[in-house]
Amino acid sequence: MGYVEGNLGAGEQVVHRGELHWAIFLPGIVLIPVLVGIPLLISAIVAKISTEMAVTNKRVIIKTGLISRRTVELNHAKVETIGVDQGILGRMLNFGAIIVVGTGGTKEKFPWVAAPLDFRRAVQAQAPA
Repeated sequence: MGYVEGNLGAGEQVVHRGELHWAIFLPGIVLIPVLVGIPLLISAIVAKISTEMAVTNKRVIIKTGLISRRTVELNHAKVETIGVDQGILGRMLNFGAIIVVGTGGTKEKFPWVAAPLDFRRAVQAQAPA
């Protein structure tokens, strides 16, 4: 059982799951001949395995990290905006960073998200009217 499933409240259901894009491995692959790529690849593998992103009918849940954990859990009423940053390569390969801004100005950025516009649409679809 993952973090998201273990922390669902009563009556809460996952309506959308996000994940990191395979492009997270590109910097490590490009830099393998210089040997700097090996730690980058290991870091990318750990990030891919240990990141969970979900939109439920009540909140947005994002968990990153294997040894040290970072979580963001915001009720839909507390999500002020959710932005997407995509460069040219991100637009071509369909990945980017999502920026979740909560009420009070809390800003959390999560890079390398696959299909970030779909994640944003899922959050917006669940937002209170």
